[in-house]
Amino acid sequence: MPTVKARAVFGLNQPFQATTIERRDVDPKDVLIEIKYAGICHSDIHHVKGEWQDENYPLVPGHEIAGTVTEVGSEVTKHKVGDRVGVGCMVNSCGECENCLKGEEQYCLKGMVGTYASVDKYGDNKPTYGGYSTHVVVTEDFVLKIPEGIELDVAAPLLCAGITLFSPLRHWGAGPGKKVAIVGLGGLGHMGVKLAHAMGADVTVLSRSLNKKEDGLKLGADRYYATEDPETFETLAKSLDLIINTVSANVDVDGLLGLLKLDGTLVNVGAPPEPLSVKAFSLIGNRRSFAGSVIGGIRQTQEMLDFCAEHGLGAEIEVISADQIDEAYERVVSGDVRYRFVIDSATLA
Repeated sequence: MPTVKARAVFGLNQPFQATTIERRDVDPKDVLIEIKYAGICHSDIHHVKGEWQDENYPLVPGHEIAGTVTEVGSEVTKHKVGDRVGVGCMVNSCGECENCLKGEEQYCLKGMVGTYASVDKYGDNKPTYGGYSTHVVVTEDFVLKIPEGIELDVAAPLLCAGITLFSPLRHWGAGPGKKVAIVGLGGLGHMGVKLAHAMGADVTVLSRSLNKKEDGLKLGADRYYATEDPETFETLAKSLDLIINTVSANVDVDGLLGLLKLDGTLVNVGAPPEPLSVKAFSLIGNRRSFAGSVIGGIRQTQEMLDFCAEHGLGAEIEVISADQIDEAYERVVSGDVRYRFVIDSATLA
């Protein structure tokens, strides 16, 4: 098994340390990827802090991976050496259940295999390690093609932030004639604004304050409101078709539901560790729906990448070195990033 350089945490509330990890040998259906960039997602922070589950350490996060193919297995047909590729939040699934056969591998009935903090289907049930490393080995069906129209650094966050917003926007029909609101203008939210605008929807940003209003309008929002202002909820009452909440913290679900038209839907993609609550009458009134969504299948993720290339979309990023990961985590938690940190994998060495 090849050994590669990585950054890992070795326990709860511990800083990142330089280390080496083993990657499996390249099997006939596998692709070896030299990672060029890895995005920092808020879910990485939730895992490192043990906010979602009991974690097994050492933990190597990272599921926004962009790089190039350096080796392919003897039976690989979808990728070749030199290809620009990406890996998102999952690296395998059963491939046989109803959901997998529909191309919705993220909802695999047997449980998809996460890029990290999961159990690998290969190699004696060893843990999966993520993209804060120099190389990764992934079965070819879970490797995405990054079109030439997108640079690898701005493409990396698309593998989670991009598809996390693209999937619900597509599923709930964002497009011309639809009024869409994005709650939160962060790593997820800024991609939601870009994507919804490119789809032709009328886009509103709902943020706690107006601090990022200028950015929001430049990214494609038609209007921008502060949720800390009570008048926002009066002005926008019963006016929106779709609201996507990207915030990983407790929000006023009932207040947001009150902004929806007849048959409108509020979709949660943020995943706060504490429960969210909703009053029944907030749903009964106007036949509203409260839903959730998690990333997208491999087929749809490729569709998203192609859509972004066609429309010239990429994430707004700040490239950092591997030695800055701990600082970057602190800045993400405090909201001090516009809008995604991306690790230059060359600095891992």
